[in-house]
Amino acid sequence: MDRAEKRITGKSAVKFLENNAITVLMMVSAIIVGLFRPNFFSQANFTNLAVNTAVRFIIALGVSGCLITKGTDLSAGRVVGLAACVAATLLQNPAYNDRFFPNLPSLNVFVVLIIVMLVCAVIGAVNGSVIAFFKVPPFIATLGMQTLVYGLCLVYTGAQPIGGLKSEYTAIANGKLFGIPVLFLIAFFSAIFMWILYNKTKHGKYMYAIGGNEHAAEVSGINTKKMKIRIYALAAVLYGLAGYLLAAKSGGASVNMGMGYELEAIAACTIGGVSTNGGVGRVSGILVGVLVFELLKILLQFVGVESSYTYVVQGIVIIVAVALDLRKYHIKK
Repeated sequence: MDRAEKRITGKSAVKFLENNAITVLMMVSAIIVGLFRPNFFSQANFTNLAVNTAVRFIIALGVSGCLITKGTDLSAGRVVGLAACVAATLLQNPAYNDRFFPNLPSLNVFVVLIIVMLVCAVIGAVNGSVIAFFKVPPFIATLGMQTLVYGLCLVYTGAQPIGGLKSEYTAIANGKLFGIPVLFLIAFFSAIFMWILYNKTKHGKYMYAIGGNEHAAEVSGINTKKMKIRIYALAAVLYGLAGYLLAAKSGGASVNMGMGYELEAIAACTIGGVSTNGGVGRVSGILVGVLVFELLKILLQFVGVESSYTYVVQGIVIIVAVALDLRKYHIKK
């Protein structure tokens, strides 16, 4: 009996390590670095981790819906960049000499947020429509949109960096409420909204059904085309929110803002248990994935790895994360 229990425990441990290999490795690495770098476990470092995670977590929440339905969204980073540029051009200080729109009256920061989200929603709806009605593979459709959005951003801004943002705008991202960073609170409430959407509404039920078996979902009466448009539009709205916050956090914007964020988001989702084969994914897992990815960057900084090599390590993590996910999928089959 004891041997059987040990055998089961051993198998469970191996299975856990297989399913969470990257997460466990990062946690162990963090403990080791913390032992040799006492300031690693400082409040300042935890605050930095929380703030850096917030924007990327919002992007990953958007990408997750696409992945759960066996899709992807390679345009995410560029949509974030466009959102940042649009928000920055509309929220410059009236006293700033080099204003993008010299005669533009002062706009409310929340009005601009709505404008940015609507612009991004249109982009997401186009992505969803192309995928749903023209049966273009999500990889190709969103890759094309990635280039298109980047081109639009270049045309819109003239490839010029945008600065001189209003203090009430930058305060949204850099301020604190009851000692808690506002960025963290926005990410927290975004997570609650998405958790409710995924677990307590028909939207979530239909989304998982499409990811599990799209044909069966159609037969059961689910309008899969309409759902895909909704999913990609919602994803883009979240990119819009992320871009808006990113510009405020940075104090400016440029066309290259958000570049590559889509790959980080996909990797974070995969690490957090969102399967690239669809039908599986939880908000809590996405958070873990994003935290692991951001923790990796901080670890590399603390051990003195040159910033250029950071991209090499991140690329390896992305490949390993997807490879492990595919391995789990084939084992289940």
